[in-house]
Amino acid sequence: MSRRAVVIGAGLAGMLAAAALSAVADEVVVLDRDDLPEGPEHRKGLPQGRHAHLLMAGGLAAMEDLVPGVSMRKHLLAAGAHEIPLGSGMVALTPEGWFRRWRHPGPRMLTCTRALLDWAVRGAVLDNSTGVVIRKARVLELTGSRQRVTGVRLSSAAGEEDLAADFVVDASGRGSRIVTWLAGLGVDDVRERTVDAGLVNATRLYRTPEGAGRFPLTIVQADPYQGRPGRSGMVLPIEGDRWMVSLAGTRGGGEPPSDPDAFLRYTLDLPDPIVGRLISGAEPLTDVHVSRSTSNHRRYLEKVRSWPERLVVLGDALATFNPAYGQGMSVAALGARELDRELRRSGLGTPGLARRVQRRAARSVDAAWTMAVSQDVWYPGTRGGSPGIADRLVTACTRRMIRTATGSYPAASAVWDVTSMTAGPTRLLRPSTVLATLSGPPLPAAVGAPLTEDERAVLRRLDRTGG
Repeated sequence: MSRRAVVIGAGLAGMLAAAALSAVADEVVVLDRDDLPEGPEHRKGLPQGRHAHLLMAGGLAAMEDLVPGVSMRKHLLAAGAHEIPLGSGMVALTPEGWFRRWRHPGPRMLTCTRALLDWAVRGAVLDNSTGVVIRKARVLELTGSRQRVTGVRLSSAAGEEDLAADFVVDASGRGSRIVTWLAGLGVDDVRERTVDAGLVNATRLYRTPEGAGRFPLTIVQADPYQGRPGRSGMVLPIEGDRWMVSLAGTRGGGEPPSDPDAFLRYTLDLPDPIVGRLISGAEPLTDVHVSRSTSNHRRYLEKVRSWPERLVVLGDALATFNPAYGQGMSVAALGARELDRELRRSGLGTPGLARRVQRRAARSVDAAWTMAVSQDVWYPGTRGGSPGIADRLVTACTRRMIRTATGSYPAASAVWDVTSMTAGPTRLLRPSTVLATLSGPPLPAAVGAPLTEDERAVLRRLDRTGG
């Protein structure tokens, strides 16, 4: 008997879920309400799509597992993505000081536009998975009962219809209607939480200046601990010999502007003006794009008393994070890998499968949520949370760890592993890491950005600010 799975959403989480399901289903129907572009182009249904996206090493490893027969790393690099070693290829100012750069490269992340990433992943899944098809349609509701989902009711150009399925994955993103859909089945005990620092993103693309193609990814992080709005900025290389410059600031005066001249002034007013000095001599290619869909929002679906069989929720439909922390895509990939592992272990129709996947997917959400929320609650005007005892404890430990990591390779290595999602938070509890943190940084704080002489020459040549 033919087995059909339905995936709601053709974004990153949806296509990776489709790849997992294609190994056990005869047909995987991916439903998306947008017209999907044929190339690496921005699409309307992704409000954060024009801003900076970082694919961490843990997320990339999950993708490699999900799409058999193709190296996603090589596929993305061939499409134009850049590979950034955290230990040596990044210049970052943290609230505790500048990270040093080490000979050991550490975990690597990929940088490119979200449009390129989605297009490349979608193509890789369609080319290397059997039975996956994409249909333009809007899902109206789930069909079935509170005990078991049997499909979806959808609306398309041909009208409304019921589409039966042996398994359904909701990967419809931040705007998912999963809580309403579950209520329609009689599941009404979903707990949700939003923590919103009022972050605004502003992004502009520049042509990479001649001779600056190997300049390190540059980040000036926001400081949540000064009792004032956060401000941050980064310059990261993307495909097409371009720089993406993304600014972010929280409500109450930290919001970056859309005016090009004010955009530059904002970068020069960051805790260090390096971002502004770099772009002051670079050619802008676009206007400034601004968006505000940046809150942390979580649906605690793993805690629902009676979870319906044959339904899983992944990606932004499960949890969204302040994009400043670069976690969302990797959490989505890790969740899809949990689905893949459970499907391969027990098959499509095994009782309790959906509940197990939902609980396992929540583990990667837990770590990312703690990292994001424990910082966002410190910004003035944050809605949905204020620092509690647990937040203060996490903050004290985190700040001491980061301060140590600015001058200690063992501590820096632990921080890279956790932030890149190649290891969980327990990585910070290893004896060598704890000892390093207790001892403090053996090297003095770096004075200024840790650039090579050639990089300093590039910065001086580009600087039109007189800095």
